[in-house]
Amino acid sequence: MVDFVRKYDGVKVDIKNFIVDREEIDKAYESVTKDEISALKFSKKRIESFQKSLLKRLKFRWYDKGKGVKVNNLTLPIESVGCYVPGGHLPYPSSLLMTVIPAKVAKVPRIVVCSPPMSDYRLDPILLVASDICEVDEIYKIGGAHAIAALAYGVESIKPVKKVVGAGNRYVTTAKILVSKDVAVDIPAGPSEILILADDSANPHFIALDLLSQAEHSPESVCGLVTTSKGLADHVISELEKMSKKTARAEIVTKALDSGFMIICDDMDEAVNFVNDFAPEHLEIVAKKLDRITAKIRSAGMIFLGSYSPVSAGDYCVGTNHILPTGGSSKVYSNLSVMDFVKRVSVVKCSKRGLSKMMKPISILARREGFVNHAIAVEERFKE
Repeated sequence: MVDFVRKYDGVKVDIKNFIVDREEIDKAYESVTKDEISALKFSKKRIESFQKSLLKRLKFRWYDKGKGVKVNNLTLPIESVGCYVPGGHLPYPSSLLMTVIPAKVAKVPRIVVCSPPMSDYRLDPILLVASDICEVDEIYKIGGAHAIAALAYGVESIKPVKKVVGAGNRYVTTAKILVSKDVAVDIPAGPSEILILADDSANPHFIALDLLSQAEHSPESVCGLVTTSKGLADHVISELEKMSKKTARAEIVTKALDSGFMIICDDMDEAVNFVNDFAPEHLEIVAKKLDRITAKIRSAGMIFLGSYSPVSAGDYCVGTNHILPTGGSSKVYSNLSVMDFVKRVSVVKCSKRGLSKMMKPISILARREGFVNHAIAVEERFKE
């Protein structure tokens, strides 16, 4: 594993061990501002609140009144999870929050984080502070596909986990798919995607800003606009040409936008059909009759409505999760949540009277399927 970390993570110094110790975490606080800590805690509080609300709705009691049947729906945490947090050249503390906090709300006993180190074999201080604020149990300086293998199978000082979650590049995503036959994984969460659905009422400057914001993730980012207005498309192109030349991370942004696209549709129904076929990770809808359009959307990782609901808000502080299905997988997958860290268990209690009322249909269905002993197991309880 040391050779992989040197080769693929680009580490230029000696590697003694993979784990981050308490001394490194304490020292990290010296390099993180009070405002940054406050921002982390603000985001943490909102994510926690959203996830707790979701978990509360998973726990319920169902009572078949008058028929003597009770069911308690319980949620039990997974024993251990590995959270992959992208990094290396730039830190992504928000991704740590998004993966760790739902696991904490689920009360997972062991939460492990792996993230690519910098060339001097350190993790960015803000990532360490975020891990401390979230009370991560173990954090390791390993990135890429080899980190996924370490989490899945264990290496040297790293014990394997029961489930691996988190977004990453195409190598990380492919590694998760490969290990999924041996260990549970979450959703296919690869390079970032944004698709904006807009009509002529949209602000082209805002649209250009949001396309740029997702393009800066990586050259592999997918950025698209589908619209019913050629005039809007022309204005957005003009805005992008002006801004992309002087924007931050210009080289990355330009490469991503070079493979981006704009589609002009005859009407909104055609545009919506394209959205559902494309199944984007992030979908922004900026148009008149928002409710009517939104009701027709069938596939999207997350939907942002109107001019003042940019993807950037969801990426950090809304309280929802930015670990989302990509590559068209939002047709069948949802965003990462507390539900990915719990097992839902139903506890059934029937009274004698309750079982007697179900005896006949149980017997009929069991015998029809050829499972006679299933039927007898119920029938015998009521023989004199």
